[in-house]
Amino acid sequence: MSAKYTRIDSGAGGSLGRPELGHGDSQISLELESLASSDEGSIRSVSSRGLSPLDSPIRSPEIRDDDNDPMSYGMQFHGRSMSVSTMGEHMINLPSTNDPFLGETAVPLEKQKRLTLFHGLSLVIGLQIGSGIFASPNQINSNAGSVGMSLIIWVAGGLLAWTGASSYAELGSAIPLNGSSQAYLNQIYGSLPSFLFSWTALTILKPGSTAIIAIIFSEYFCRALGSSPVFTNYWFQKFIAIIGLAIVVAINCFSTRLGARAGNFFLVIKIGVLLAITIIGIVASFHFHDTNALTGADSRGLFADSSKSIGNYAIALYAGLWAYDGWDNVNYVSAEMKNPRRDLPRVIHIAMPVVIVAYFLANIAYYAVMSEEEIEKTTSVAITFATKTMGPVAGIIFAILISLSCIGALNATIFSSARLVYSSAEEGFLPSMFCKLHPVRSTPVNALLLQSAIACIFILVGEFHSLLTFYGFAGYSFYFLTVSGVIVLRIREPDLDRPYKTYISTPILFCCVALFLVSRTLFEKPIESLFVALFIASGLPIYIWRFGLLSQASVPSFDDILRKLKIRR
Repeated sequence: MSAKYTRIDSGAGGSLGRPELGHGDSQISLELESLASSDEGSIRSVSSRGLSPLDSPIRSPEIRDDDNDPMSYGMQFHGRSMSVSTMGEHMINLPSTNDPFLGETAVPLEKQKRLTLFHGLSLVIGLQIGSGIFASPNQINSNAGSVGMSLIIWVAGGLLAWTGASSYAELGSAIPLNGSSQAYLNQIYGSLPSFLFSWTALTILKPGSTAIIAIIFSEYFCRALGSSPVFTNYWFQKFIAIIGLAIVVAINCFSTRLGARAGNFFLVIKIGVLLAITIIGIVASFHFHDTNALTGADSRGLFADSSKSIGNYAIALYAGLWAYDGWDNVNYVSAEMKNPRRDLPRVIHIAMPVVIVAYFLANIAYYAVMSEEEIEKTTSVAITFATKTMGPVAGIIFAILISLSCIGALNATIFSSARLVYSSAEEGFLPSMFCKLHPVRSTPVNALLLQSAIACIFILVGEFHSLLTFYGFAGYSFYFLTVSGVIVLRIREPDLDRPYKTYISTPILFCCVALFLVSRTLFEKPIESLFVALFIASGLPIYIWRFGLLSQASVPSFDDILRKLKIRR
């Protein structure tokens, strides 16, 4: 292993040559830092003594004697108690193991480092392939108006999601902290937009999305049970949704590793279902050659009857983006990955083309068997597809498999949502009890229980179409703000260490489309958009009450940002 050496000022101790770690060696410094925290008899802690892992004194910019300096290490910034982890030339804040709010033997999530590349793939693909591909085709087809435009919408939605995911990969590799947009907005623009994102995501976006997945799971599961009035009862299906949510929460409370492994298991099921749909569609297309949508489109033209309304295309694109939602899921847990600077971009660039191709082939299979009228009339395309090709028993089997797919998506969103609660509590946005870990399991039990409790409320009273409008306006407003941060960082901090760097056209394209979607929602549904904006703004009084009007709301300079990240120039 090669290593370069650099001179480090050591204050009174002179200077010392130490290895300068490259991108691939970043994990070694994390392991050394963990050793420093656990073996006080032989290796002194970097955070407690300002010593290097080799017990040599160093002058560290995060250890300061000026208690009046708001960036002083002695002050708990945003409520965090920090230790230090070096990653190349970066020095990143990690919660201290001596934090009184952690369990007695709990290891902070950022230090557990249990997630691998495959775990990351299961989180991204596991949430994206949930229920959308099995339910959304009717919304896209009815608004796009033709087979050709529907397929273009599916591909365009995937490419747009890919541009956003690539931008998040750059941010996540440069700022390897849990929390996704919450962490990035905090470091780029300051704590106010970060707080408003957390407020919106934790109260509506995350638990609402969780509730929708749980409800869709219950509908498919009850359909597999039969058509008895008991199984089709409205409240019985709500009960099943809550039971499914409780099972997933229990798994994640028991073990982080078990939750990740469950995601891996469900990932295999999801890919298997989509492969089965594709193969069945190819074989069955010969039998349904005279009645399928592709044959009709061939005779009239693939783009015959395409919609002329921009509003219809916006709705169709929203439905497609809903099916691709979850591309930022791995960014919520990037600090727990064994090598986030290397693996996070890999996760994105493996997961996105896999999902895009899988969705495209599945839709080709639908059109090769079913007519456009059949697709537009059903809200469960996959079950109708299976029943038409192989009979009622196959429909029941597919209902079970899709319900398991929904459980996998539920597991992925609960896993990531808990990390957002945890990191928000570390920043002081939530009471400190929500960044407390179980003393034995080292799992964020309180964070999991909070998100599941809010999701249960949405399961009981939530409404899908209103939530979709909220997602479109609020979700893409924050996506726009976060991805624009890539451009801001490129201009204001060109020398920031970026292990992964996307093309500058990527965030620009995403921001343009996101701005279009937000503006279309504003013009098409002004009243609903106003309510969404008012809800986001309602977090402002809470922020002022907790932090004050001026102390945290100002946009920091880049020197402040570097100090917050403990990055040395």
